[in-house]
Amino acid sequence: MTLCTFVLVASEFMPVSLLSPIAADLRLTTGQTGQAIAISGLFAMIASLTLGRVINGIDRRLVLLGLTALLIVSGAVVACAPTYAMLMLGRAVLGIAIGGFWSMSAAIAMRLVPAEAVPKALAMLNGGNALATVIGAPLGSFLGGLIGWRGAFFCVVPIAIAATAWQAFALPSLPAERRVGGSGMLVLLQRRMVLLGLAGAVLLFMGQFALYTYLRPFLEQVTRVGLGTLSTLLLVVGVAGFVGTTLIGRLIGRRLHLLLAAIPAIMALVAVGLAIFGRSVAIVAVLLAVWGFVATAAPVGWWTWLTRAAPDHPEAGGGLMVAVVQFAIMSGATIGGLAYDAAGPSTEFLGCAAILGAAAAVALFCGTERAAA
Repeated sequence: MTLCTFVLVASEFMPVSLLSPIAADLRLTTGQTGQAIAISGLFAMIASLTLGRVINGIDRRLVLLGLTALLIVSGAVVACAPTYAMLMLGRAVLGIAIGGFWSMSAAIAMRLVPAEAVPKALAMLNGGNALATVIGAPLGSFLGGLIGWRGAFFCVVPIAIAATAWQAFALPSLPAERRVGGSGMLVLLQRRMVLLGLAGAVLLFMGQFALYTYLRPFLEQVTRVGLGTLSTLLLVVGVAGFVGTTLIGRLIGRRLHLLLAAIPAIMALVAVGLAIFGRSVAIVAVLLAVWGFVATAAPVGWWTWLTRAAPDHPEAGGGLMVAVVQFAIMSGATIGGLAYDAAGPSTEFLGCAAILGAAAAVALFCGTERAAA
C-alpha cells in the first residue's frame, strides 16, 4: 500500500515539476496547465463521496487492486495525450484512483494493525507520499529535460504495474464489514468537532497547493534558477519532507491540535518569506527545506485526527476527509492559477500565507473546543 501511495502522489503532482514544458508543448498558460491538478482533485472528491455506495459488499482487497490498476491507465493516457482535453481525461481517471484509495486507507490500516500502532501505520503509508516528494518532483524535472514530459509521465506506468502485482500478492482478504455510505457521512457531519476539523483541513491543503502547484514557475521566473538548480531545490523539499514524515509519528500525542495548528503557521511564515526573499537562492533553499519538513508530514497528523474523531465510521470518515482535501487541492490549484496569472507569484504567495494562517487558527480553536467538551 505504501508503494501505491508513492505512485499516487508522484502521479498527482508530477505536473508541478513539468508545468512549464507541458504549457509550452500544448500552448497553454501556466494557470491553465495547473488545472491538470485541479481536475484530478475534482474527480477524487466525487469518487470519495460515492465509492462507499458502489463497493458496498465488495472485498476491499479487490477494490484496492482495481483502483491501483487505474493508475496504469491514467499514466498511459497522459503520456500519449495529443491535446489538452486528453490530458485532462487522463488526469480525471487518476482522480478516481486517488479519491478511492485515500478514502479507504485509514479504515484498512485500522484493520491491518493493532489500535496503538495506527499512527505508525499511517506514517508508513504516508512514507510513500514523502518518498514521492523526495524523488518524484526532482526526477520528473530531470527526466522532463532528458526525455520530455511525456516520457517522464510514462515512467510511472511500470511502477503502477508493480504496485498492483505486489498488493495482489501481499494483501489479505478484507471483506466489507457493513454498509457505509451517505448515512455514515451524515452522522459525522452532525458532529461539531468533525466539522471544525474538516474546515481546518480544507484551509491547510488549499493554502498548501495554491503555492506548491506554482512552485516551478516561481523558481524559474523570480528566483531565476536553471534546470539543475531547480531539480536540486525540489530534492531539498523532498528530503526534508521524508525526514518530517519519519519523525511526526513520534510527535503525535494528546495535544494533537497544537501540532495541527503549528504546521500551517510555519507554512504561512515560509510563504511570506518566499514572497519577500524569493530572489535569493540560498534563502529560498532554506525556506523550502522548512516547507517540505512540515507540509509533507501534515497528512499524517490529519489522518490520525480522523481515526480519533470518527472511530465508529472509519470508511465514511475517510471518504469525507478525502473529499474535503481534494476539494481544497482543486480550489487551491484553480484560485492559485487565476491569481498567479492576474497578480503575479509574490502576491499569490502572500494570499496563500493568509489562508494558511486561517488554518492554524481553526486547528487551535478546534483543540480548545475539544478540551472544553
